[in-house]
Amino acid sequence: MLTTRVVILAAGKGTRMKSDIPKPLIPVAGEPMITRLVRSVKESGIDEKPVVVVGSWSEAMFRDVLKDSVDYAVQLEQLGTGHALRSAKEAVGDADRVVVLYGDHPFIRPEVMNRLVEIQSKNSVSVAMLTAKVPNFDEVFATFAKWGRILRDADGNVTAIREAKDATPDELAVTEVNPAIFAFPAEWAWNRLENLKNTNASGEYYLTDLIGAAMEEGVPIVTADADPMDVVGINSPEELARAEAMVQG
Repeated sequence: MLTTRVVILAAGKGTRMKSDIPKPLIPVAGEPMITRLVRSVKESGIDEKPVVVVGSWSEAMFRDVLKDSVDYAVQLEQLGTGHALRSAKEAVGDADRVVVLYGDHPFIRPEVMNRLVEIQSKNSVSVAMLTAKVPNFDEVFATFAKWGRILRDADGNVTAIREAKDATPDELAVTEVNPAIFAFPAEWAWNRLENLKNTNASGEYYLTDLIGAAMEEGVPIVTADADPMDVVGINSPEELARAEAMVQG
């Protein structure tokens, strides 16, 4: 039986939210995003005490809200999602599998998390990821226009994740998007994270680069569908208002 740990990345400052508190601690319908997400993780049965990656500047605030209901890892510098996951290695321990979630994606349901773990379990060397299909990029779905597109070959195999800013017009028309929610074989992920490059405009280490590494190595990439509203993120006051409306309605 493979052991699984869930890592919730929550170290970002979320400056677009115009708030003095970390974005995952901002309430949605009266409850901090991170509280809602941690509860779903526990209800899934995947990990009774997930690891939350926080910044050194925000650790005390998270501990005040979550107490000892989670394990903590501290990302000392803001060097990207790949670096954030690497910061959790010691806290994760010797688990066989690591599932990556985000503190500002509060609506993912327990059954969706289990679906991701289930498809990865069918081939323990595979990398599993959620994808979401939207009908369009209008109104409530407008936020997804900024997400990476999932490109596939004629057989349905994932061939690339194309970031929106790098996509051609034809690729931008693809309505299957990438929430960047993954299940990795842990040892494989730790080894690849050590070799990530930050040769990009932001100078950061991107977790999504592990998908490129998997493709280069011929590691199977398997996907599971998620409802867009399960994986929607909250990155601005406008998106928070939409999320509030979604919870209430």
